[in-house]
Amino acid sequence: MKIAMLHWAYPPVIGGVETHLVQLCPALVRAGHQVSVLTGSHEGIPQLYIDRGVQIRRVSLMNLGLLSKKVSASLEGAIADAVRSYFDESKPDLIHVHNLHYFSEAHARVVKNEANKRKIPIVLTAHNVWNDRLFMNITRIGAWDHTIAVSKFIKHALMGYGTPSHDVTVIHHGIDGTPFFDAKPEEAHKLYPQLRGRNVIFHPARMHVDKGSHIVAQAFRLVKRRIPDALLVMAGTTDVVDWHNLQEEGMAKVLELLNHFGLQRDVLVDQYPVERMPLMYAACTLVVYPSIFDEPFGLATIEAMSAGKSIIVTPRGGMSEIIKARKNGLIVPSGDPVSLANAIVRLLKHPEVASRMGRTGREMFREKYQLEIMVQDTIAVYNKCLQKYQ
Repeated sequence: MKIAMLHWAYPPVIGGVETHLVQLCPALVRAGHQVSVLTGSHEGIPQLYIDRGVQIRRVSLMNLGLLSKKVSASLEGAIADAVRSYFDESKPDLIHVHNLHYFSEAHARVVKNEANKRKIPIVLTAHNVWNDRLFMNITRIGAWDHTIAVSKFIKHALMGYGTPSHDVTVIHHGIDGTPFFDAKPEEAHKLYPQLRGRNVIFHPARMHVDKGSHIVAQAFRLVKRRIPDALLVMAGTTDVVDWHNLQEEGMAKVLELLNHFGLQRDVLVDQYPVERMPLMYAACTLVVYPSIFDEPFGLATIEAMSAGKSIIVTPRGGMSEIIKARKNGLIVPSGDPVSLANAIVRLLKHPEVASRMGRTGREMFREKYQLEIMVQDTIAVYNKCLQKYQ
């Protein structure tokens, strides 16, 4: 089938949805389908190119950083022209949109109108749910043929806003575990010699208070008192979808906190491209993801599992669907640096416990979260929607 994807960003922009797309789209191509993506423009990246068999089209009218509610409304005609041109060229059998249930009513209206004219189904993947008027307005506009929720948590939230249960299918994320299986810590040591011989704590989420980065900094101060050779690794990227332009401010707050504690020499902060992430997991001792907001899924959970690493999370959102306490990781209260520090120290002082959790996590990954499972489940949703239009 011909599948037209739409999302606000695509790598090299880093984020959970972007990582999902760069896994799903080429896998669909390998399965014999034609896949194209309409996404936002990016400095230094061509407007039209092919990435692993996927046709990528970039237009500035998909850039959230340039749009506001008023601007989107005034540009609705231009948005319609861009979307119409994309569909005319890709001639899709099915449209698959990602997080189009938020950010811009104009985009949702345009895509829905085009799908109705062409009599083709729209599948929405809801990677998140927002509790505000904009979300509710676009939910009414959408009326998607089917919705994929990335966790039970997201499905229940959608049902709370009136989406019928039978219109939502939960499909957990899946990734290609091969790069994580094969990654060697020595390769990371070549890039970052300071990792060698240290107890490395890896916080793979973007550096922001929502992701609990400030809690990690506070906990790390306590960890250093008990584990002197501990080293903290954080992802300091600004190349993300940043709707309210808060990413740089969030990074600055966390860095200021680390400086306040005098921890600069024991912290590694860098921008890790997607292909480098498996090396960072391989080089770490354990992973932390103490989010303070409701994570819809938490892609780092299955990345850590595929890498065979134990992970410490909070019971926010969908993460507790994947991480089972004392089985493949630990769960600590949200916003509690002392509990996080105690959990880190426990695993660092008992490496056999951390190793056992890591092995169990990798077994669970192979059983439930491999890329092929997600792709097969997604194709099943496509086929179900297409049957309605035959």
